[in-house]
Amino acid sequence: MIKVNDNFCKLSQSYLFSEIARKVTAFQSEHPDAGVIRMGIGDVTRPICQAAVEALHRAADEQAVASTFHGYGPEQGYRFLSERIASADYAAFGIDVQPDEIFISDGAKSDTGNIGDILSADCRVAVTDPVYPVYVDTNVMAGRAGEFADGRWTRLEYLSCTAENDFVPELPKGRPDIIYLCYPNNPTGTVLTRAQLSRWVDYAIAHKALILFDAAYEAFVTRAEVPRSIYEIEGARRVAIEFRSFSKTAGFTGLRLGYTVIPRELTGVDSAGREVSLHDLWLRRQTTKFNGASYPVQRAAAAIYTPEGQKQIRETVDYYLRNAAMLRQGLAEAGLQTWGGIDSPYVWVRTPDGLGSWEFFDRMLHECHVVCTPGVGFGPSGEGYVRLTAFNTAEATAEAVERFKNWKIK
Repeated sequence: MIKVNDNFCKLSQSYLFSEIARKVTAFQSEHPDAGVIRMGIGDVTRPICQAAVEALHRAADEQAVASTFHGYGPEQGYRFLSERIASADYAAFGIDVQPDEIFISDGAKSDTGNIGDILSADCRVAVTDPVYPVYVDTNVMAGRAGEFADGRWTRLEYLSCTAENDFVPELPKGRPDIIYLCYPNNPTGTVLTRAQLSRWVDYAIAHKALILFDAAYEAFVTRAEVPRSIYEIEGARRVAIEFRSFSKTAGFTGLRLGYTVIPRELTGVDSAGREVSLHDLWLRRQTTKFNGASYPVQRAAAAIYTPEGQKQIRETVDYYLRNAAMLRQGLAEAGLQTWGGIDSPYVWVRTPDGLGSWEFFDRMLHECHVVCTPGVGFGPSGEGYVRLTAFNTAEATAEAVERFKNWKIK
């Protein structure tokens, strides 16, 4: 008989969003005329900006001519894109990130899941709670999570984020080796100020911990006191890896593109205590397990850094932020308490009267015909909350708000 990786068998049979899709499909089959509005999964609705579309066409045409054809590209990405990222996303904000510290990939989800390949299975892990499920599930797969008991994995340290602590997690007590931070946060839509994030960098330096910083939603930051990159914080280059995505910034959820920054001075140690470059380990991993992102898609991404591209993606980000503001206002008028949606496309909603997250999900689906995401699916501290996204159209968002206003919730 073929032996399997037992760690995979520890996972629940259904990924959170697969279970949501199953419930919605069942509801629609029974109520085909319900007019369901999807605000659960964080997929986008706005088309890719014109500058990127034109670049895609040009790159596709290049592939039809022998002199401009591109086959296998560099696994870490083309220099024409990494140079633009280093200039526009970092140097323009006074941040030192070099092009060769940037690894282009097929998305932040892939990289946040795969980064564990270069880290020991013995590493202790801390996650904010609620948390993006990929961080937890990939550590289960790697054998770092322990056993699942009473809604938690025994080897993970959960850093609770709730209304009671203003969604600002306390520093770890268990001396983790790896700390996952996502800001602006998915799922709560909340943020850390520069001073609050500095405490985490200082902690990581003092305890020789590694911060895995998911900045997929940095383009939605509107307030000056909220950092867009962890590298704005002094010392972060010594303790942090940053992940970014083009999915929500530029609508690349279907094209698939993101990047990871690993500073050259960032190191770990092997089992013999010898210092090892994490940059070099990730390069070795990528050149073995990844063949590089598509050339036309990288050309499309480079085009968003032109003046026209920057203007166009800013219009899209502002569009979703207006949706978020609409959601916040409508939910408040319906008597519901919310967080997020200011520097983020996500709005986090407390369920009324102690309703469970899945119970509230079912009621919203059946009574409003609106799909949310149950907060408990993001971890034990998510119980009693749901997440709504601002990624639907303005028209659908306005219709959802009207339904909320007329909803007899209690």
